[in-house]
Amino acid sequence: MFRPSLRGLFAMGLALAIMTQAFDSSGADFETWLAKFREEAGKKGISEATLNDGLRDLKPIPRVIELDRQQPEFTLTFDDYMKRVVTQTRIRKARERYTKHLDLLKRVGERFGVQPRFIVALWGIESDFGRLTGGFDVIPALATLAHDGRRSAFFRSQLMNALTIVDQGHILANRMKGSWAGAMGQVQFMPSSFLSFAVDFNGDGRKDLWKTPEDVFGSAANYLAKSGWNGSQNWGRRVELPEGFDTKLINYRKVRKPLAEWQALGVRRARGGDLPNASFPASLVQPTEGKGPSFLIYGNYRTILKWNRSHFFALAVGRLADAIVRR
Repeated sequence: MFRPSLRGLFAMGLALAIMTQAFDSSGADFETWLAKFREEAGKKGISEATLNDGLRDLKPIPRVIELDRQQPEFTLTFDDYMKRVVTQTRIRKARERYTKHLDLLKRVGERFGVQPRFIVALWGIESDFGRLTGGFDVIPALATLAHDGRRSAFFRSQLMNALTIVDQGHILANRMKGSWAGAMGQVQFMPSSFLSFAVDFNGDGRKDLWKTPEDVFGSAANYLAKSGWNGSQNWGRRVELPEGFDTKLINYRKVRKPLAEWQALGVRRARGGDLPNASFPASLVQPTEGKGPSFLIYGNYRTILKWNRSHFFALAVGRLADAIVRR
């Protein structure tokens, strides 16, 4: 006879409690909520076939609510994060993938004005080059979060977008896999990002971010290009600040100066050399405020922040891109 452990009983009880809390906060049980959502989706033009494929027998996923409620606080230091994300193994893999797909990457880069090394860096950090794309069924996960009362409006919109993607014929509902929060494919686009930036680069009539490298790379590059990428500039660089430097100038939101002005203020490359002789504006960033390394960042860094609003993430992308092509 099966006897669940105390840990198992606790886990089951926690899941039940979470689900109960989620249902109560929405003001309606899941079946009632789903019926109303289906009616709305139909009025917005989602086909009956897609609604049947995506929503028939759909059940909420307790684990999704649990993960949403229990997201850990970010406690890694910048150095620890870099050691985990920009590892020698990942750099080696990135160089191998860059070489393997170089012809395709060049075609994508030329079309969208994005240096190929940044496409590979984003690919590597988002999904370890397609290895880790998430094991959740996206539509049930989004429905679970949309019904929940905490961020229901956002996830309701994402759920409608996911059904639109299926309705457009890009992927079958039961093959739409992603993270528990709905990020999909090898570059982890949310459904709204998919509809805004995904491209059919290989011209087969589908935008496939799960299996097709042409579409994966093209979509990542299109996201950057439409978000303000400048293909003639780098992302930034690590720098050294002089003794007594005015820390009020370390404010990337408010302070932008041409490189010549930073040079005049004593800012130098990490190894002590002069900054590049360029006129475009730059700002200073310290990922750990008041201590740790300093970086002079350019417009492309700000574009990476539109992809993910984390300085740790943006710096990891930049440093991995630099490591792919030794500069």
